[in-house]
Amino acid sequence: MTAGLILGHCSAWAGQTTLAIAANFTGTMAKLIPVFEQQTGHHVRASYGSTGKLYAQIRQGAPFDAFMAADHKRPHLLVQDGLAVPGTQLPYAEGRLALWSRTEGLFSDGMSYLQSDPSRLAIGNPKTAPYGIAAMEFLDNLHLTEILKPKLVSGDSIAQTFQFVATGNAEAGFVALSQVWAWQGSAGSLWLIPRQLHQPISQHVILLNRGSSNPATLAWMEFLQSTKAQAIIREDGYDIPH
Repeated sequence: MTAGLILGHCSAWAGQTTLAIAANFTGTMAKLIPVFEQQTGHHVRASYGSTGKLYAQIRQGAPFDAFMAADHKRPHLLVQDGLAVPGTQLPYAEGRLALWSRTEGLFSDGMSYLQSDPSRLAIGNPKTAPYGIAAMEFLDNLHLTEILKPKLVSGDSIAQTFQFVATGNAEAGFVALSQVWAWQGSAGSLWLIPRQLHQPISQHVILLNRGSSNPATLAWMEFLQSTKAQAIIREDGYDIPH
């Protein structure tokens, strides 16, 4: 089944879809799901985690209908694994990496801060979290990896990484801009990592075999490309890939 056929499919009855979703997209999903459910009558069951761990769960037979990853690599691998429908992989958001601290005035120039011997820095595990991969690419490009390695505290997902900073267990951390915007009015110190210093965080969705005949899942794939959904995604600090 092609992406065009899927996106042109309309459901005439209410159903339920079960989605595996990258942790950084948790807050945005809380806004998207009610709109989708109201428009379609379908229901969404959402399961959040690091992209790497969700990918592993899908390979082990977890009952998901679609996978909203924080990268493009794992959806592609699922096609190769025979677990996803070829031709259905679509970009739905491009994330922005940020250096953030809940402490006001800690830094305005993140580069100077990183070179000033910071204490503990939270970072996503690059083995499971695409935002962690981007953060390590950034540090590598600035030749700061070896200097800062003793200061790094790794979170399994970007959600756990953010919690390290939000609870004060790390002075600052590399998180998703969308998480900062959703947190208590964006209080604290924020510095956007320059895009050119890491590979784009292109987040892709793919239809899994289990969801290929599920009207609710097909409707969700279509909804993600709607003007309303894309407006919500942009408002939460993401770009829309083309």
